[in-house]
Parts: sequence; structure tokens; C-alpha cells
Amino acid sequence: MSAIYDLEHTTNYRYANPVTFGEHRAIFLPRANYSGRILSYSLEINIPSKIRWMMDTLSNNVAIIELNEPATELVVTYRVRGEHFGFHAIAEFPLDLRAEEIPVQYAPDEWDDLALFMRPHTTDPDGSLAAWTKSFIAGDRDKTLDVLQRIMDTINSSLTYEARELEGTQSPTQTLRLKSGTCRDFAWLMIEALRRLGFACRFVSGYLYDAALDGGEIGMTGSGATHAWVQIYLPGAGWRNYDPTNQITAGFNLIPVAIARHPGQVIPLSGSWFGNPQDYMGMDVRVVLRELCFAS
Repeated sequence: MSAIYDLEHTTNYRYANPVTFGEHRAIFLPRANYSGRILSYSLEINIPSKIRWMMDTLSNNVAIIELNEPATELVVTYRVRGEHFGFHAIAEFPLDLRAEEIPVQYAPDEWDDLALFMRPHTTDPDGSLAAWTKSFIAGDRDKTLDVLQRIMDTINSSLTYEARELEGTQSPTQTLRLKSGTCRDFAWLMIEALRRLGFACRFVSGYLYDAALDGGEIGMTGSGATHAWVQIYLPGAGWRNYDPTNQITAGFNLIPVAIARHPGQVIPLSGSWFGNPQDYMGMDVRVVLRELCFAS
């Protein structure tokens, strides 16, 4: 079974006086693989521009935008119609024996391919992240899937979700200290903790389908904007999704756009502008994701 969906993502920057723009990068086009395919897409900009496409080092689709005229407003709108096949539950992909307990034993070729996703990216100056991570493998509680579930459940239950307009992602130690964060912060905390346990993990930026927006009963946290979660490589099962914000690992809710070693690599829209700093009046982001139908 698959789901056909329509996605519209609009970013609006506002300025008090006309400003000029440097090159911008847009990462919005969902990844085409076994989990889905793109049926149509468009990228619309309110001022004259030139667009070219490239694939980055991790095979993410990136639109490079040259903006050719000054303006007091920059509006960038992506529209995508896609087919999403969803993700199956981990139980449908049994683990290899070498992955059933921590530490997971990666084969030599896997080590070569996964090394970039295994090295911690952030520091842990006060040891709080290491201490928090070790608490999940105390005693004989070392079954891989149990540990992953406990970490995801603990992030969801002990930290408070708070939307944040400011760009960027908190460090894992910040998130632990503040006991709150966004979906990006929660995913980054889980990734950096698991890397310290020897897992290969990558940061995923994408979209979250919320059935409540189409009249469903269960609402999702983080809908209405871009979303972020974790993928963990487990021998026998491959890359598996873990969304600590919503405690989901399977289903049709997660639509991946880009993967990265760290969150700074997959900002949905980034670029520069030139003018008086006081001219910046803010930005608005609107994401609408609707499922049109299910197909067998």
C-alpha cells in the first residue's frame, strides 16, 4: 500500500527597505528510493531568479538559487506531489545476530561505509551526555532494540517540546540542561548519544504527515513545519527510522528529504542578503502536507 500526498512549503522573508541577495540553497525535494517517489514538483520565487540543481556529497537534491533583483520581500514556495510507501516495523526486518546486543558488531566493509556516521560530532565538556547515555545500558539491559526504545521513550517523556523560530540546533548538553527543545534538538541528542554507544546514526530532515489535519483523531508534534528524526544502521535491518518527538518508527508519517552527519548540513533554505541589519523584519514558514488517497 502507498499514499499519494501533496506538499506545499512557503518561506517568506520581509525587509523594511529593498535589500540584495546572495546565492541561496534550497533542500526540499523528498528522496526517491524504495520508500517513495516524486510525481511532480515546482519551485516558485517572487523575484526574478535563476535555478540550477545539484546533488551534494550525501546524494541530497539541492536547488541553487541566484536572485537577480533587490526586494523588500523574498517568497520561496516548493510544491511536491509524491507517492509514499511508508516504513515497515522493525519486527519485519529481523536483526543479524551480531546486531542483537550492544555493542553492535559492524563488518569491515560496513565500518568503511559508516565511519562518518559513527564519530561523535559534538563535545561533552561536563560529561553530562556520557552519563545520561550510560544510564540506558546499566546492568544486563543491553538488547539493542530495548535500548533504542528506552532512549526514544525517555526523550519523549522527560523533555518538553518547544517550537523555536530561531535557526540552528541546540547541542545535546544544552537540551539535557534545558529539558526542552525542538524535533531537531531531540533527534540530535539521540544521535550523539547513540554514537557514543557505537551506533552509526544519521540526521534526517523531512516532513511529518499529521492525520489530525485531515480529520484524524491523533495529532503529531511538529507538524506544520519541517521535521527531523534519526536513522540508525542495524545489520540485517539496514537504516531504520526513530522519531523521538512522536515515538514512531514505522508507518506513513515520516517523509524523508535529506540525510546528514549533522543538522547544519540540511537547512531547508539558506543564503545571504545585503543591507542595513535593522531592515530585517522577520520570516514566516508555512508547511501544508495533505494525503489525497491510498493506493494498493
